[in-house]
Amino acid sequence: MDIPREKRTNRRKYVYITLAAVGLVLGTVAISSLDPAVPSVDRNLVITDSVRRGTMVREVRAPGNLVPERIRYVPAVTAGRVERKLVEPGMPVQATTVLLELSNPEVQLELLEAERQLSAAEQALVNLRSSLETQRLMQQGVVATVRMEYLRAKRNAAAADTLVQQELMAQAEAQGAKEQAEEMETRLSVEQERLKIYTESMQPQIDVQEGQVRRLRDIVQFQRQRIASMRVPAGMDGVLQDLPLEEGQWVLPGQTLARVVNPDRLKAVLRVPQTQAGDVALQQTVLVDTRRDTIPGHVIRIDPSVQSGAVLVDVALDAPLPQGARPDLAVDGTIEIERLEDVLYVGRPAYGQPESTAGLFKLVGGGYAERVRVRLGRSSVNTIQVIDGLQQGDVVILSDMPQWEQYERVRIR
Repeated sequence: MDIPREKRTNRRKYVYITLAAVGLVLGTVAISSLDPAVPSVDRNLVITDSVRRGTMVREVRAPGNLVPERIRYVPAVTAGRVERKLVEPGMPVQATTVLLELSNPEVQLELLEAERQLSAAEQALVNLRSSLETQRLMQQGVVATVRMEYLRAKRNAAAADTLVQQELMAQAEAQGAKEQAEEMETRLSVEQERLKIYTESMQPQIDVQEGQVRRLRDIVQFQRQRIASMRVPAGMDGVLQDLPLEEGQWVLPGQTLARVVNPDRLKAVLRVPQTQAGDVALQQTVLVDTRRDTIPGHVIRIDPSVQSGAVLVDVALDAPLPQGARPDLAVDGTIEIERLEDVLYVGRPAYGQPESTAGLFKLVGGGYAERVRVRLGRSSVNTIQVIDGLQQGDVVILSDMPQWEQYERVRIR
């Protein structure tokens, strides 16, 4: 009896399906066990540097401006209105040069009132001296009169004693003459004491009035100085840098009217980031780049406070400035912090921080770069110290490579 062909064909089909499934599973396992493909990096897109051994100069770079060493801010002594501007910014001035003229009628009236009070006080001083001298002379006359009466009474008492001895006068009359002499002696003593008091009190009264006159004279002098200050002088030889006023403008006492600078002596004021200012010290060497020349200098002052995330550092220039240098010129300063002798160092990578550990790609043979752990030390503007992880002559990639963070090996093409 014959077996149908159709059943044999179905069994063969199931075998083929089973073999295909097994092959697919084995292929998937084989593919998953393969290493991921190594990515490629264009050599022209990365920055490399070699590890060197030697002297590493630590530096701090900061922007800044040229600032005059001598600046005079001209203030307003009194309030007033600007009548005339006599000098424009940029013009050379001397200490006596009048920059502008102010006016204030009230100040002139105050001067007149002060002069009137001074005249009245001086007249009062003259009257006081005359009055006190008259009183002293009158008292001196009283003392002279009483002295004369005392001497007369004294003579009468002596004569009465003689007459009593000659029995030509009664004892009672002689006693009365003696008592009158004693009375006149007491009156003379009182009047002399009064004259003394008058004389001693004269000078203190005159001193008080003279003090009042001196105070009023000082007030008059002050008012005159206020009037004179309305012709505002420069106060220093130099160049007028700023005069932000217009004619007719009202100014208040203490307001800055102008700024005069000495352009012959300039210094650089650098704005050092607060994170790097801790390494800056006095007398450190500085190179100031004026865009036309590089001027050596040294640190002379470090501001104790932080302003907008930076510390101001004053730098004295040790060489003449190039022609055309002027106040407020933008400059760049490089401060030499220290020199590290006989150390490994490399160009500062874009993502490496001082005193930290970073993963850097080191070039190896065959056109590949492998990631290595590198312990970094102190840093400078463009270089950083290598403490561990690299050897002299190693070449590393300094560019930031965030797209290859998950790879430990890349191909350089």
